[in-house]
Amino acid sequence: MATTKELSVEEKLRALYDLQIIDTRIDEIRNVRGELPLEVDDLEDEVAGLTIRLDKLQSDLVQIEDNIKTKKVAIEDHSAAIKRYTEQQKDVRNNREFNALTKEVEFQELEIQLSEKQIKEMKVTIEHKKEVISNSKDKLDQKSTHLKHKKAELNDIMSETQKEETFLLQKSSEFEGQIEERLLAAYKRIRSSVRNGLAVVSIERGASAGSFFTIPPQIQVEIAARKKIITDEHSGRILVDSTLAEEEREKMEKIFAKM
Repeated sequence: MATTKELSVEEKLRALYDLQIIDTRIDEIRNVRGELPLEVDDLEDEVAGLTIRLDKLQSDLVQIEDNIKTKKVAIEDHSAAIKRYTEQQKDVRNNREFNALTKEVEFQELEIQLSEKQIKEMKVTIEHKKEVISNSKDKLDQKSTHLKHKKAELNDIMSETQKEETFLLQKSSEFEGQIEERLLAAYKRIRSSVRNGLAVVSIERGASAGSFFTIPPQIQVEIAARKKIITDEHSGRILVDSTLAEEEREKMEKIFAKM
């Protein structure tokens, strides 16, 4: 991003520290949301998965019940055939015809036994499916209720912070536009490599903020002179003096107050 005029080192440091203040505030807002958005996404996936599974179980149950009806119809057909073959046995002319009809009757009886066995097994399966469906419904209800609460919690946080975050993101973009590309890239690289996102820190009690490493007095003098950009040799963070930091914090608080 090209700047309209060449900034002095001090102006660059102030712009960087201002951007850090804004980005830190954005980080704080997002930390308040924490893992809630991910939790909501995971719960939505779980609810969708449970719903699909429940639909499949209920579809299976309907199919099994239809199969039982089909088997019962088949038993009626086999019974009718037995009755028919038994009647035909009364009119046979020889033993061969009688034996043939007897075998048909026996076959139909075996078919009835098989169908009855299958119906019994399917009824056991139905009871098991109904139990699984009941448990699945309970789990789905629990997850759906949990999701509803989590969504409400997230919506509450979003409604409280969305306006501020939008404002801050706009300001972050504005302040980025004041910083030369090379320096902005360095800032973003440092920010992404440190755990707390602090790429620009002030000197507090002889050490860089958030660090236990003391800054040598000569380096502290150079930092306070604001003639060149100096980084902490231990963390790589850009360093500013405490006076500049305090001045910029006060300035940014006035900007934030306009939200």
